[in-house]
Amino acid sequence: MNFKDRAEAGKKLAAILNKFKKDPNAIVLGLPRGGIITAQAVAYNLELPLDILAIRKIGSPGNEEFAIGAIAPDGQTFINKEIIESFNITPDYIETTKNKELVEANRRQKLYRLGKKDLDLKNKTVLLIDDGVATGATMRAAILSSEAQGAEKIVVATPVIAKDTLQIISNLADEIYYLESPLLFDAVGSFYKDFKQTTDEEVVSIMSRS
Repeated sequence: MNFKDRAEAGKKLAAILNKFKKDPNAIVLGLPRGGIITAQAVAYNLELPLDILAIRKIGSPGNEEFAIGAIAPDGQTFINKEIIESFNITPDYIETTKNKELVEANRRQKLYRLGKKDLDLKNKTVLLIDDGVATGATMRAAILSSEAQGAEKIVVATPVIAKDTLQIISNLADEIYYLESPLLFDAVGSFYKDFKQTTDEEVVSIMSRS
């Protein structure tokens, strides 16, 4: 299945999440930046509040796009130990990069949420939405953060997720919903006709209307 864009994917995703519609205890959290567009469509169609969790990837030395982990604004961190060991990545590098990305995660969280009071997930059903899940690093950090903030139920929902990652995330979340889980997974963008980069301005605009 190819999606026209993130918004269309979110609308299709909402159709399989109908049991959460108007749930007074549920909240939709988008993972920026692209995931917030998908999350907006889900929240709109399910008539649920929308918020954001600015997870940051922890990139590998020399290739920031290759995630060796991820960190949430509250400091909850996932590190892929297998990758760390395979590439002999030093603890100093991990600690330095974690600290840098934590600062950026908090900067973006404040920027995107426009001065709203701190996110409150205690006893909530949290729907974690991204536009796609490849390695699962950012989603795993989002799950850890939601757990630490006292979420009652954690639901992961995404239009497309890699087959091997699906099993991992299924064991960490209370429920998982997806539209496609191909065995051969290149990049999330390959499943979209329009996958242009989402800007900070677009995210802020969406959040200002949420």
